[in-house]
Amino acid sequence: MNCQIEPKAIQEIESTNILQQSRYWATLKHSKGLNPRAFDLNASRDFVIPNTSENAFIHDDMLVLVQNVNDSYSYAYLPYGPEIQPDADKYGSFVENLSESLIPHLPEHCIFIRYDLPWENQWVADDAYFHPDGHLLQNPSVNAQEFRINFDTHQHRICKSPTDNLPASTWFLKLNHSDDALLANMKAKTRYNIRLSERKGVRVKQYGMEKIHVWYKLYAETARRNGIVAPNMADFERALKLRQSKEIDSNVNLLIAEHNADPLAAMFLATSKKRGTYLYGASASQNRQFMAAYALQWEAIRLLKTQGCTEYDMFGSAPGPNPDHPMYGLYRFKGGFGGNLFHRMGCWDFPILHDEYSQFVAKEISAQAFHV
Repeated sequence: MNCQIEPKAIQEIESTNILQQSRYWATLKHSKGLNPRAFDLNASRDFVIPNTSENAFIHDDMLVLVQNVNDSYSYAYLPYGPEIQPDADKYGSFVENLSESLIPHLPEHCIFIRYDLPWENQWVADDAYFHPDGHLLQNPSVNAQEFRINFDTHQHRICKSPTDNLPASTWFLKLNHSDDALLANMKAKTRYNIRLSERKGVRVKQYGMEKIHVWYKLYAETARRNGIVAPNMADFERALKLRQSKEIDSNVNLLIAEHNADPLAAMFLATSKKRGTYLYGASASQNRQFMAAYALQWEAIRLLKTQGCTEYDMFGSAPGPNPDHPMYGLYRFKGGFGGNLFHRMGCWDFPILHDEYSQFVAKEISAQAFHV
C-alpha cells in the first residue's frame, strides 16, 4: 500500500487550515449525530510526487465522518479531505489506494466513501475549460471526468458524486498586506461601498450567545428570500458554544453589522490555524442601501489579520461570470474584494456495496444542495 492509515483519537488531530478537517468540525458534527473518526495518514512521497527519488513518507491527519443511512447501512464522508494533494495525474490512483486502506476501518455495511476533495480541479490546465482570467468555463461531461480520474486506477470504480456537499469554487483572499493595500486591490465599487457604509454609520460588533436569536431571525429571513429551508437554531447554538471548549483547535465569531442598533447583516466567521472561513451569512431584506454586507466583510478581514490569519476562504461562489448560475450574485460580491478564484475537485465516490450505492444515488439526485 502506498497509503497507510492508523486510527487515532479525535483529540490528537493536529491543527490545520482546513476547518472541515479540524477537531472543531469533528466535535460539531458528532453533536449532530455523525460518527467522526480520525486517522494518521502516511503516503509514500514517490507515489504522491512522481519522478522523485525520495522514499520518505508524507504525514498528515485525516477526518472521516460516518453517516448512518438507516439501521443497517452507512457511508463515510471526508469533508475537504484528504489534505495531501498528489500530482493531478495521480488523483485517481491516490483515491483508490487510500480507499482500500480505509475500508477495513469502516462499519461492515458501509455503502461507499465520499471524498469532498480540496485539490485543485484537474481541468484548470485545459484551455477548453478554463479561462485565463481565472474562472472555470465549464466542466467536461461526467463520463469524461470519470475516464480521466480512473485512467491510472486498477478497478476503475471512482464515480463523480451527483452533488457537491461543500462548495467546489471559492474566493481566497491573501491577508498578509496592509489595510491600504487590501483596499487598493479591491474593485472600485467594493471599496466605495465599504466607505459608504462607514459614512452612513454602519458598525460591526462581535457577539456571543446573547445575540443568537438576532442572528437566527436574520438567517431565517435570508433563507425565505432564497427559497431554502433554514437549519434549527440549535445547530447555530452548538457551533457558537463549541468555541468555549479548551479541546477545540478553532474559533468562531458571530459578527453583526448594525445601523442605529438595527441588525442589517451578520455572519459566522471561523478560524482554523492560519485560515479564516466565511461559514454562514445572513442579511435583512430592508435598508440594503446602507451596504452593511460590505462593512461586515471588511471587519471580518481586519479581525482575521489581528488573529494571525494569512488567508480568508470566502466559501462558495459560482465558478465564473454566468448570470444564470444560482451563485452568480456571490461571484460578483465576493470577487470584488480582490481575491483569487480557486476551483476544487468537488465530491467523488468510491462505491463499496454497488447495488446499495446505486439505490442511494438514485434517491440523492432529487435533493441536491450544499451541506456544511
